[in-house]
Amino acid sequence: MHILYIEDEAKIADFVQAGLKEQGFLVDYYDNGNDGYVQAMEHEYDVIVLDIMVPGKDGLAILKSLRRAGRNTPVLLLTARNELDDRLEGLNLGADDYLAKPFFVEELIARIHAIVRRVSGERQNLVSVGAITLDRITREVTCNQQSVELTTREFNLLEYLMRSPGRVFTRTQILEHVWGYDFNPSTNLVDVCIQRLRKKIEPLGGTGYIESVRGVGYCFRKPDLDS
Repeated sequence: MHILYIEDEAKIADFVQAGLKEQGFLVDYYDNGNDGYVQAMEHEYDVIVLDIMVPGKDGLAILKSLRRAGRNTPVLLLTARNELDDRLEGLNLGADDYLAKPFFVEELIARIHAIVRRVSGERQNLVSVGAITLDRITREVTCNQQSVELTTREFNLLEYLMRSPGRVFTRTQILEHVWGYDFNPSTNLVDVCIQRLRKKIEPLGGTGYIESVRGVGYCFRKPDLDS
C-alpha cells in the first residue's frame, strides 16, 4: 500500500513512518504542505495521511484543493486540535477519517486499513466506462457527470451491458437476463429499450457507447474518438 504522509513534527513523523514501514507500507514523506500537495496532485496514492497544521499550504487547504480538482484519494487527517468544529470542517471538506494527537500508530494503521476496505467496497459498486458511470447501490447513472434518469428496466439493461464492456450480447441473452423472458423472435423489447437508453445518454455526450452488431445484438464500449 502506497501512503503519502505530510507532517512537520519530526519526532511524530519518525515513529509514524517506522510503524507504517514495519507493516509493509510504502511511504512518501513531506514536512510541508506545498511539496506534499504537489505530490498528491501528481501521483496516485492509496491513502493520504495529512496533518492539519503544516507549514505552507495547510492540511485543510490541501484537502479542499484536492476535492475541488476531482481527486478522490482517501484522506485521513491528523491534528493536535480536538474541537468538534475542526473535526466537522475536515469531514465536510471530504476527509475520510480523523485522528487527534496524541495517538498510537497501531490505531492509525487500523484506521488506514478500514478506509481502504470501505473505499474498495464502494469502488466495486461502481461501474465506469469512459464518461458513463453506474452505481449499483444507489442505482444512479451519470454521463459526463450529469445525472441520467432511467427506469428500472433501462438501468438493468445498461448495467448488464456495462459489466462486460466490449462483449457482444445477443438479443436472446439480453431478453432472458433483463426481462426474464424466453426468446420470442417477434418481440422488439430489447431494441425499443436500447433506443430509449441512447436518447437519454447521447445528448449528454454518450454517443457511440451502445453499439449495434448487425445480425447479432448489442455491446457496450467506449467509442474511439480518434476514428
